[in-house]
Amino acid sequence: MDQTLNAEQLYIRYAPMVLRRCKRLLGDESSAADIAQEVFVKVWEKRNSLNADYPSSLLWRMATNMCLNYIRDRKRRGENISCDEMLTQISCAEDIENEAGNRDLLDRLFKKQPESSRTIAVLHFIDGMTLEEVAKEVKMSVPGVRKRLRTLKSTLIELEAL
Repeated sequence: MDQTLNAEQLYIRYAPMVLRRCKRLLGDESSAADIAQEVFVKVWEKRNSLNADYPSSLLWRMATNMCLNYIRDRKRRGENISCDEMLTQISCAEDIENEAGNRDLLDRLFKKQPESSRTIAVLHFIDGMTLEEVAKEVKMSVPGVRKRLRTLKSTLIELEAL
């Protein structure tokens, strides 16, 4: 990690970015704040072994992965959501049956793919990053990222046909 930045400086400089990222992925301010804090705890724990020339990229990737893990773990545990959260989701959903079907389809899609494919899809389709930006973020070549997205698309087409 850049030796000119200590843990406190990292937090001061990048905490707002990490928090925005978590809020974007989780849609819940409280959970986002918790995950953002966990990102910096993890950085602190691994401060001697981390090697990042670009701390913002490292923190962005860590926040993305930790949020996706949180979402997946919460679903696996069958964790109940609060009434307020449920009402918010229902009121925001235009077609609840369609939304449930889409979630099921996405679950089946990502079960057949490497974990990094989910990250690539989120970065490209949700965050609007270019293929070049995604490739740099996940440390892959642009053709590799393009191939992953093509594979996701063809798998999705197959799943929709079932």
